[in-house]
Amino acid sequence: MGKKLHIKKDDVVQVISGKEKGKKGKVLAIFKETNRATVEKLNMFKRHTKPSQGNQQGGIIEREGSIHISNILPVDDKLGKGVRVKWKKLEDGNRVRVSVKTGEIIDKT
Repeated sequence: MGKKLHIKKDDVVQVISGKEKGKKGKVLAIFKETNRATVEKLNMFKRHTKPSQGNQQGGIIEREGSIHISNILPVDDKLGKGVRVKWKKLEDGNRVRVSVKTGEIIDKT
């Protein structure tokens, strides 16, 4: 099993650097091999596609590009902005992500 990342799929995250700095969105996919994540409606790019059986029309399609995970932080509900996280072990043995600033548990489970 690989190293645990500070973000998970379906987390709301905030971008901390790059052209999308300050924007928030939901994580759609995480690519552990390259340490990148796709965030909803952020880092959009246009892809020119030929007509095919799956896409009869063809044309220009706009899609989300990936962002390196070092450039995004999970959003703390209490503060409403991105915060660094640390891992904490609970009494029942589960490890959860905790906000460094507020001490609130970030994991929804």
